[in-house]
Amino acid sequence: MIDSFINFLRLFKNISDADAELIRNEISFRKVDEGEVLFEEGHVCREMFFICKGVLRIVAQNDKGNKMTYFFLKENQFCSILNSFNNNILAPEGIEAACDAELIVLKKQKLLGLYEKLPYLKELITGITTQSLLEKINVRNSYLGEDAATRYRNFLMRQPDIALRVSLSDIASYLGITQQSLSRIRKNMR
Repeated sequence: MIDSFINFLRLFKNISDADAELIRNEISFRKVDEGEVLFEEGHVCREMFFICKGVLRIVAQNDKGNKMTYFFLKENQFCSILNSFNNNILAPEGIEAACDAELIVLKKQKLLGLYEKLPYLKELITGITTQSLLEKINVRNSYLGEDAATRYRNFLMRQPDIALRVSLSDIASYLGITQQSLSRIRKNMR
């Protein structure tokens, strides 16, 4: 799995074997189970994850105290609470495994060390995470202003691979509808 991370980075930048070995030595691999909390809100995020397999979700509590899904992230995407990670501030969001997942873990201190040794790596990872953030926001915004049934149909069209792997309760929370409403919508689609 670590090699799949290196190969992903090589899609954007030619990375020598020596540099790849430096990166390999500073990252780790982790398997997580569905529902596992990777980062709990209210703390400073000190890890960035690269998803090799599975889906992670960014969650936060709404004003009623219910945990809501704000974003789903899947294979070949980085996941962190970037504002907290970059600026050492408490995060209002958390990260959970939406299904079983396999991850590359980049601890902040080790990543900063890599940035010193390989200055191009910071620009590379920042560029990839910025583009991913913009895509997440565009997808999320595409659901705004639509009724619940349309949001669900759009979700199935835009993110079918995620729809097949995560729980209906996570999908409902992501789309801002109740599980009961989602069940009715699904029943009416048949």
